[in-house]
Amino acid sequence: MDSLPMINHYCFAGQQDFRNRWRVLVAGGGTGDATIYLAEQLRATDAEIVHLDLSAASIAIARRRAEIRGLENIRWLQVSLLDLPGLGLGEFDYINCSGVLHHLADPDAGLRALLGVLAADGAIGMMVYATYGRTGVYQMQELLRRINGGCEGIGQCLDNARQVLATLPATNWFARGEQLISDHRRGDAGIYDLLLHSQDRSYTVEELYAWLHDAHRLHIEFSDVGRGRAPYLPELVLAPRQPPFLDAVARLPPRQQQAIAELLGGTLVTHSFYLCRGARVAPYGDPECIPFFCHEPVTGPELSAIIHRSTDVPFVMRHSHTGISTPLDVGRFGKFILKYIDGRRSFAQVFALVRGEEKFRRSPPDDETLFRDFAPLYRFLNAIERLLLTRCRA
Repeated sequence: MDSLPMINHYCFAGQQDFRNRWRVLVAGGGTGDATIYLAEQLRATDAEIVHLDLSAASIAIARRRAEIRGLENIRWLQVSLLDLPGLGLGEFDYINCSGVLHHLADPDAGLRALLGVLAADGAIGMMVYATYGRTGVYQMQELLRRINGGCEGIGQCLDNARQVLATLPATNWFARGEQLISDHRRGDAGIYDLLLHSQDRSYTVEELYAWLHDAHRLHIEFSDVGRGRAPYLPELVLAPRQPPFLDAVARLPPRQQQAIAELLGGTLVTHSFYLCRGARVAPYGDPECIPFFCHEPVTGPELSAIIHRSTDVPFVMRHSHTGISTPLDVGRFGKFILKYIDGRRSFAQVFALVRGEEKFRRSPPDDETLFRDFAPLYRFLNAIERLLLTRCRA
């Protein structure tokens, strides 16, 4: 979520170069994972990162991690994010708030505090718990509340939780869905945070839209870790199966399609997303945008060669990391466009090279034709966040 290329693609129309005193707030930064990652990426810039957390112990760990790496672009504050409006910190271009608001008694108060310090054209990267994928978690929480009703201290509560985990019948909903959750395998802190936390609020897709879009007029772009938007797209949740009802689903508004995908897949245990005051995704169809591969070892020329060698009709994209296998229309020009994508050339430059191919010189395709032809490939690769766009050259 905090990858600068992804932030640029989803939140700044591909036009952000992260210079000119770019300001970042990590709200509820804990021991520093997001803070260190962002600071490392911004090391060679004049950006400022503010790490905010209530825990002195967590801040101490985060500071030590920064010292080891020689990161000096971080300011440390031990304070509640609810106090943000009165701290006089100014406005921030990007705010990370991951795994925090769902632990507040009033998550909306936390959101309002964040929005109060967000620049007008700024963005928030947020993660909150998802309801359906955590069904077994909430049943376990209720079970342990009943068992631990007379507990004397957290030690006994943890001991009871460990006993329950060790003896769950296979029919238990948490046991059935345990492959979705790993926090309880990370020691007592993981067990406590997952199963014994006193404040734990989860959301469905529809609830997020009602809260963030309807009430606060914020634009939402989902981005699941490692899978991008795929878990929110019914056709990719069901791929390679394409039952006829998907035709009707495809005509629904994106909000409804995403809610359907969440229910179809059932694997979302968290929702990760970007929030902006209006849609600002880098636009496909702009010749000046530079396509580049992200989070993917395969290059454009390599993928072009795979398509060229394939005998599948239609071509079947098999993506091992996401586990998605789906038929794709690679078009007449798709493999030639991929051949010239190197992360430096704009679409205009890529298309010029395609038109220079011997077989297209007599009747060279225009930009509109090439964009239309490449759209199915782009939509898939972009949905799994392997092909993104920027207007800033490295």
